[in-house]
Parts: sequence; structure tokens; C-alpha cells
Amino acid sequence: MIFDLFKTRKNNRQIVDRQYALLTQAARIPHFYLRLDVPDTVMGRFEMLSLVMILYLRRTTKSQASGQEVAQEIIDAFFQDIDHSIRELGIGDQSVPKRMKKLAGMFYGRLEAYGQALDQKDSQGLAAALKRNIHPQQTDAADMVGLAQWAMLAETELVNTPEEAVVTGSIALPSPEEQGQQ
Repeated sequence: MIFDLFKTRKNNRQIVDRQYALLTQAARIPHFYLRLDVPDTVMGRFEMLSLVMILYLRRTTKSQASGQEVAQEIIDAFFQDIDHSIRELGIGDQSVPKRMKKLAGMFYGRLEAYGQALDQKDSQGLAAALKRNIHPQQTDAADMVGLAQWAMLAETELVNTPEEAVVTGSIALPSPEEQGQQ
């Protein structure tokens, strides 16, 4: 019986790898960085990937047990990817856990803030939260309305995504270019 658990996780590996690749690909669309004022920096990419992961998580919380299991493995892969990236940036082994704790706190704080705005269908509130997180030091930064509109539209599309796409790891987020986000 316990070996069935390991077999299931091994079978999920392909699904998790495929879904995580789709999510990271969505977060790396140049349009976000060229037209929607997300800075093309390490933290800008973290912010974009966090937003994409939050949208994905919000969809999968309504999934069946198998979809939620895949989602948990994708979140694990997300944090392993962050850990790997921190190490590649030259952060010493002793500082990595402290940085990971800080980044995890940032992610879950964003999950709550963005989730509240998305639940209330408040694009202005979401834009304000995005601006606060993506441009924390800049009072004259872009308003993030375009990114907030994309996130609201993406969430609407994700809600209508069939359960089969969750379980097979084939959820794709819409491109901001397709939605006319300038």
C-alpha cells in the first residue's frame, strides 16, 4: 500500500513537469516585461511567476483530490526552483534557508492580498497590490492596471478550464497579447 503512494508520485512527475513548464512559460512572456511594466529583473520574474502560480493555485483549490495533489507537487517544484535560483545567484548555503523563508512569506502574503482582490473582482485593488509588490520603492511607477486586467481575465478563463486539464497538467494561461492587453 505504501508503495502505491510512491508509484503515484512517480506517475505524477511527467504531469508536474509539463504543468510547471507551462506555468513558467506563461510567466516569461515578453509582453509582461515590455508592455505591462513588470521589470525584467530577478525580483520582477519572481513577482510574475508568483502571480501565475497564485492564479493556478486558485483554480486547483476547486479541483478533485488528484488535481490538488498535482498542485501541491507543483508548488513544491516552484520552491525548489527558487532555492536553486538563489544558489545560482551565489547566495551562500547558510543564507539560503533565511532567504527562502522570506520569499515564502512574500509569496503567501501575495496569495492573500491578490486573492482578496480577485474574490471581490476588484481590479483597482489588485492593481494597487501589484504596484506595491512589483514596484515597492517607486511612487511614480506604472499603475499596473493592465497586469491586473490580465490577471482578472486569466482567472475567469481558468475557472472555466475543465478538470481534465488540471489532472493531466495541461492548464495554459492566456497570453496578454491575445486578450488585447496593451
